Amino acid sequence: MGKRPAEPVGTEFNALKRGNRPAKPGEDDEIGEFEDEYEDEFESEDEIFEAGVDGRPDGEREAEEQNDVMEVDQQTFIPGRHRLAPGEILTPDPTTYEMLHTLTTTWPCLSFDIIRDNLGDERTAYPATIYAVAGTQAEGGREKENELMVMKLGGLSRMEQMRDDDEESDDDDNEDADPVLESKSIPLSSTTNRIRVHQSPPLNSSVPPTTLTATMTETGQVLIHNITPHLTSFDTPGTTVTPQQNKANSTLRMHKGVEGYAIDWSPLVPQGKLLTGDNAGKIFVSTHNEGGSWAVDDRPFMGHESSVEDIQWSPVERSVFASASSDGTVKIWDLRSKAHKAAVSVQISKTDVNVMSWSRQTSHLLATGADDGLWAVWDLRSWKPSAASSSPSSVNSSSTPVASFNFHKEQITSIEWHPQEDSIVVVAAGDNTLTLWDLAVELDDEESKDTAGVEGVPPQLLFVHYMEMVKEAHWHPQIPGLVMATGGLGFGHVIQIFLFVGLC
Repeated sequence: MGKRPAEPVGTEFNALKRGNRPAKPGEDDEIGEFEDEYEDEFESEDEIFEAGVDGRPDGEREAEEQNDVMEVDQQTFIPGRHRLAPGEILTPDPTTYEMLHTLTTTWPCLSFDIIRDNLGDERTAYPATIYAVAGTQAEGGREKENELMVMKLGGLSRMEQMRDDDEESDDDDNEDADPVLESKSIPLSSTTNRIRVHQSPPLNSSVPPTTLTATMTETGQVLIHNITPHLTSFDTPGTTVTPQQNKANSTLRMHKGVEGYAIDWSPLVPQGKLLTGDNAGKIFVSTHNEGGSWAVDDRPFMGHESSVEDIQWSPVERSVFASASSDGTVKIWDLRSKAHKAAVSVQISKTDVNVMSWSRQTSHLLATGADDGLWAVWDLRSWKPSAASSSPSSVNSSSTPVASFNFHKEQITSIEWHPQEDSIVVVAAGDNTLTLWDLAVELDDEESKDTAGVEGVPPQLLFVHYMEMVKEAHWHPQIPGLVMATGGLGFGHVIQIFLFVGLC
């Protein structure tokens, strides 16, 4: 079944936002008498040289310093592995981040998506701007307070220590601007389980692309909204959003009230083609017609013995998709199958397979994350149809992953390949950590095996970011290395945006 965030724990975590360090304590204005701290202690310069700067031989002091360093390394705190003592909190080390910002929301967001914009690809200038949409999960009895939040986050500056001292003063003034959040609210009466964005290309350059959102709700409905007017209002003065534009363009009810989480837009169908999967194990295909109507194939794809947790279209084949289930399997399907049965079914876990991501750079690689904290990468070229593939329960269990990691000790809640780098993966887990990985690091590389003496840390692990109850993470498709994630921190519910130094 789909996962819910834990209840707030009653503590608040304040992330360091700009990298400002505390000011040094003020020095005493009064100038006292200078004093020779070594007076009468040493009789000659030779004695001072032999004893060292603190009265001990240099060798003795250096050995002690080395022991202190080794002791610190042995006590490295790893989020997710070690527990904080009562009263302790974690704060980010600002020197490891290119950028870090936190947005607090009224209600937790189980899901969000980043929206492409016309500000350019591969951009690295600051301050940065991001467009996104998120859906809320209001507490029981207050469902009417749910909403879709269409957001523009501007003025996102980088950390203080990353700025070049030689930059022009005008650039410094721009970077010092405070972050600005602009948002438009679309009222909903149900929790958003998962939301995904699709953009159709414009008919001409004078109009923006049509931006649609598909929302899987707790009531089993799939809501389609056109948020193009909301995005336009951020950048076109005088533009208003009417109550009619806040209403769903379409409400798809093929799941007949059965809740679901799995949803994905086809990257190869410009007008919009949607996959949705529910907790009864049914998968439906819906196609957006040019006139704005929707054609739903009312005959579902079936074969999973439990809930469909995630679903992904192939990045290169229009008719092929994959599904992950709490029955521990991943199945590959082809829309051209008249029987609506899976072409390939592989048992990859003894627990729920919660999430997956199909690489758009290397299309034969699929990453998966399971309830036992294990995440893995699979080469789909090794997945072969079983002899009895016509049976919905037939499973090929002979495949092994090309890479797997058990670093996380709680369920994997999100996984996504980097949009430009074919070896980089972001993983979020229930142990309150979000990790970045580089699969290009070779296992037999002696230098890569050095993890500062900390045991249980794979050399492929690039970065660990602490975030309570992290639910979902996405790479920005146009800002290299930027990750956006949603979760909950004590009484606050947050969306965080960060870019760590190693990926900038």
